[in-house]
Amino acid sequence: MQAIIQTEYGSPDVLKLEDVPKPIPKDDEVLVKVQAASVNRSDWEGLTGKPLYARIGGLRKPAQQILGSDIAGRIESAGRSVKRLRAGDEVFGLLSGYGGGFAEYVCAPERALALKPAGMSFEDAATIPQAAVIALQGIRDKGQVRPGQKVLINGAGGGAGSFAIQLAKSYGAEVTGVDNTGKLDFIHSLGADHVIDYTQKDFTRSGQAYDLILDVIAQRSVFAYTRALAPHGKCFVVGGSVTTMFQCLLLGPWIRRMTGKTVGILMVQPKARDMLHITELYEAGVLISVMDRRYPLSEVPEALRYLGEGRVRGKVVITLERNPS
Repeated sequence: MQAIIQTEYGSPDVLKLEDVPKPIPKDDEVLVKVQAASVNRSDWEGLTGKPLYARIGGLRKPAQQILGSDIAGRIESAGRSVKRLRAGDEVFGLLSGYGGGFAEYVCAPERALALKPAGMSFEDAATIPQAAVIALQGIRDKGQVRPGQKVLINGAGGGAGSFAIQLAKSYGAEVTGVDNTGKLDFIHSLGADHVIDYTQKDFTRSGQAYDLILDVIAQRSVFAYTRALAPHGKCFVVGGSVTTMFQCLLLGPWIRRMTGKTVGILMVQPKARDMLHITELYEAGVLISVMDRRYPLSEVPEALRYLGEGRVRGKVVITLERNPS
């Protein structure tokens, strides 16, 4: 089979399309013929080895040589312990270890996959596992957003951010989206009530207080987030700088005791039931998946280069279907 291989950290230039052996599923795994995969910020981090936590398991060279965490495809065979899924099923999910998806075939644990609705394309399904679940768990579970609350999403124009805007609006929140100049109209089109261009304005110094801040590209100090929170407000960060992560871990509990405000890390838990809930919202018209660009497998380096430039609106999809929708 063909796969995009990475043997060192660096720019997209280190990625190569190569022929590699087709994987063999373990007893609790299925072999999936990949029809579509999506590109996430975690892929860029795994490619560059930055921030430092991206090198966990492979300090000098990547432990996972094939990037790609979000897949959708058709099961070709199943291990003998697999009970719920079978050959021919159309599935989607988040791969353990956040890698392996930029290939024609991949093995995945049964628990990591959900059945794809018949009316949903493989491409749409591939956008869900990481980005939409981050949004769901941040807005619904940790944020517990209620009607009338003020919600700010930093990184609102990307994959997780675009889903988060829609979810927060569906819960009746007043939503502010923060991103670069080129994404402001896009953020408005998703339903955001207000937009902030981070190149022109620091939302933590605007004087506005928010009930929930969801930051998917966290770079600020915990004190800046605290300043921008309403009484009993919450801020959760996903990814970003090591400094911000350490501050959340070390100072977050103290901030909560002293101010009643929460500043912490959103530890996303991949759950098949959450992915299925997203598909229900999709089918009900509550959510849409916005695909900025599609690339074939051979052009994964170009897809990651585009992501790294910070211009992606919504999701970038890698398609392996002969006749993509």
